This record gives sequence, structure tokens and C-alpha cells, in this order.
Amino acid sequence: MGWLADYWWVILIILAGMLISGVKELRRVDVKRYLKDKPKLPPHRDNNAEWDKDDDWPNKKK
Repeated sequence: MGWLADYWWVILIILAGMLISGVKELRRVDVKRYLKDKPKLPPHRDNNAEWDKDDDWPNKKK
């Protein structure tokens, strides 16, 4: 870990380069074209849909 103390600035330059390239790539995205060509998502299905039919909790009496 001694090398980290000596070369912290190299890591900082690499992280700054990654951040700058990420911002540049995100600026190239055309949001309007993406929203126009966005594929339709299938309807969401609740995982508890089958269990809701069998739920007789309000009708139970002791």
C-alpha cells in the first residue's frame, strides 16, 4: 500500500478521465430520439397475483 501513497495522483487522473469520458458519452445521447423509438414494456405482473385470489382472511371467523 506504500505505492498508493506515492502514486495517488495517477489514480486521481484516471478517475477524472473516466468521469470526463462518461459525461461526454452522456451528452451524445439524444433523449427525444430515444423516447420516440423506445420499445414498449410488457405490463407488470404482481408476483402475489395468484395468492390474492386464495386470500380468505377477511372471511375467516374463529
